[in-house]
Amino acid sequence: METREVYHINANKIPVMNDPSAVKKIAAYCRVSHDNDDQYGSLESQVTYYTNLINETPMWENVGVYSEAGSGRSIAKRKEFKKLLAKCRKKKVDMIITKSISRFSRNTLDMLEVCFELRLLGVEVFFQKENMKLSSPDTLMHLEILSSFAQEEIRSRSQDIKLGVKHSFANGTSGYINFTCYGYQKGKNGLEINKKEAKVVVTIFDLRLKGYSLGGISKVLQKKKIPSPTGKEIWSRETLNKLLKNEKVCGNVILQKTYVEDYLQGNQIKNKGEMARYMVKNNHTPIISTELFNAVNLKQ
Repeated sequence: METREVYHINANKIPVMNDPSAVKKIAAYCRVSHDNDDQYGSLESQVTYYTNLINETPMWENVGVYSEAGSGRSIAKRKEFKKLLAKCRKKKVDMIITKSISRFSRNTLDMLEVCFELRLLGVEVFFQKENMKLSSPDTLMHLEILSSFAQEEIRSRSQDIKLGVKHSFANGTSGYINFTCYGYQKGKNGLEINKKEAKVVVTIFDLRLKGYSLGGISKVLQKKKIPSPTGKEIWSRETLNKLLKNEKVCGNVILQKTYVEDYLQGNQIKNKGEMARYMVKNNHTPIISTELFNAVNLKQ
């Protein structure tokens, strides 16, 4: 979570645009890094601040306060930011106000590409924390330096997190070990069996061992009026296949099934042997035996 900070902006920090007698179309962009309650409170405060600032400034027309929670690593993943850029391309924005450079993007290349485009479109951007205008002659050079620092910070943080996660995997202390799945619930000492769901798990494995197809198992469950883990009437083949391959049902846990290849994109990639995996045996009470689990999966 980002460090809580309180900041104020003097009235004369907001740039006066050319031809102050003409109404200017002003937008604002604000973002927080995570979607927890504290961050959302911060986001709401920013939205209120920018809305009031624009509405109370003479000759300014409010054309939108765009806000979202999530990573700033890639602009491609930020829907509200992309909406704002689309409005700029339609010549519906004269100036964007934002808290800081890092709120725009921590990816240097993304940042510079967007700023070059906004300059060509004639859209001013004011970065409040840095007290910088996009139209100033030296701004792009400063942006490259500052966003490079921000990008290096996130790379370093990502590396630290990776090392911490790997260590917790290797010594069996990772919080991922006790993530719940169908058939289990959180208990005082980790995972404990959910008796109602466990009966369904046993039924699914028994049917599969008898030669039922995934579609056939789904029909049996539907006939018995047993809802899927997400509450749907019909169990999808994908859901059944994942359950049948989930080693947790026999008391074991495999860690690092996925990994992040590119810290800027943050996408999870299935680990097909590129990274080490860790098996935690006898982590919790099994629902089915290892023998049954192996027999079912050998038949698939």
